[in-house]
Amino acid sequence: MTGVGENYFSAYAVFLKATTPEVGLMAALPPLLASFAQMFAVLLGQLTGLRKEIIVAGAMIQILALLLIAWLPGYFPDWSFPLLLLSVILYFAGPNLGAPLWSSLMGAVVPESVRGRFFARRTRLSSIASFSALLGAGATLQMFDLAGYTLYGFVTIFSIGMLARAYSCWQLGQLYDPPRAGRQAPAHERDGVPGWKTLRENPHFLRFSLFFASMQFAVAISGPFVVVYLLRDLHFSYIELTLNTAASVLMQFLVLSRWGRLSDLFGNRIILRVTGYGIPVIPVLWVLSPDFFYLLFVQMMSGLVWSGYSLSTSNFLFDLTPPQKRAGLMAFHNIFGSVAVFLGASFGSFLAVKLPVSIEISGYLWTWGSVFYGLFLSSALLRLCIGLLFLPRIEEVRAVRNMTYHGLIFRVTRFSPVSGVIFEIISRARSQRPGKRRRRRGKSLSSAKPDGDSSAAPDDKNPD
Repeated sequence: MTGVGENYFSAYAVFLKATTPEVGLMAALPPLLASFAQMFAVLLGQLTGLRKEIIVAGAMIQILALLLIAWLPGYFPDWSFPLLLLSVILYFAGPNLGAPLWSSLMGAVVPESVRGRFFARRTRLSSIASFSALLGAGATLQMFDLAGYTLYGFVTIFSIGMLARAYSCWQLGQLYDPPRAGRQAPAHERDGVPGWKTLRENPHFLRFSLFFASMQFAVAISGPFVVVYLLRDLHFSYIELTLNTAASVLMQFLVLSRWGRLSDLFGNRIILRVTGYGIPVIPVLWVLSPDFFYLLFVQMMSGLVWSGYSLSTSNFLFDLTPPQKRAGLMAFHNIFGSVAVFLGASFGSFLAVKLPVSIEISGYLWTWGSVFYGLFLSSALLRLCIGLLFLPRIEEVRAVRNMTYHGLIFRVTRFSPVSGVIFEIISRARSQRPGKRRRRRGKSLSSAKPDGDSSAAPDDKNPD
């Protein structure tokens, strides 16, 4: 569903003649509004004691949304973008309804000792599906576009996504839901919306959510506009756009299992720090060259970094949240992040309109190829500042084996020397910082003393 559907929403909006601010709005507003369904889900789960049934209901809502996305804009061309926006809001409301309860369910059935490897393998399987679907959908779009029927190409791939979601909805219904989370559980033991007291009792979680939301804000300044840059400024065809996106998915497939094993052995903090300092480098790489093959390399580096970051942030949340309060805290975390994405994408839309494409200094006119270069560099600078502010303060909260940054980088990049270059630069910069590196504290979450130190599987807002 994701490979043939969600990955092409921005391209669909561009086809429907949406402006750059409208593309930014579609990337930011639906996740923001839909995220509030998570609190409703937590309250509903607390009142009813149900979990799996609510997750399945959210999947069914998403099936309906894909049907509307596929057909409404074509039937009402004068209202194509508003109808697409409303349909996408409904699309994101479905998985958001199930997200916190899905996290609670996964935390109950997946043992902590293999959590990293489990989610890595799960995401690796979904990456295979997404990669195959991306290529198939891109070829389908290209074929319809050459024949002059681009709209029907989008209708076709979104309809396939709807059928795929219907099958996954049936699979969700087969999940095992531990009895202790059902109606038998006492009301005071059921998850609920976290109050200020719960947040104060989990300072590591609160600090980490602030870091995660801040990084989401910085990433959203440029992230939603990459497709616009490729289609409008570089004039990529649909098959070129597909291959560019697929390069990232392919790299994730290659390294996810390794990230998962390293997470189980050495903890999530060290992965989070290494990839957190790699994230600011990615948007800088986008401005160096518009060459198609170079941008494939950039996407592969992006897949390498983001796969480790996403896995470590997701697993770290499981470490930071007590099981009996996990759904409520996850909902708070996701809403916080969605608000940050909305603000970041809105700020990015503002910059896309206001930033110049040239500037005169001492009589010399400096010109760059695209206004989006300003977005990429602004996002990179802010990502770096956030990383320097928060990442040194993040500590491991469970007992893990010690590992150096160089050792971790070698283990995850040894299959390809080229992929280690970006991490080598980061690790050398860190090793030159003054002062001794503090050792991680090997203690479990249950015995950790709060000291202010404390991050969309991979992101499980969309349970499959």
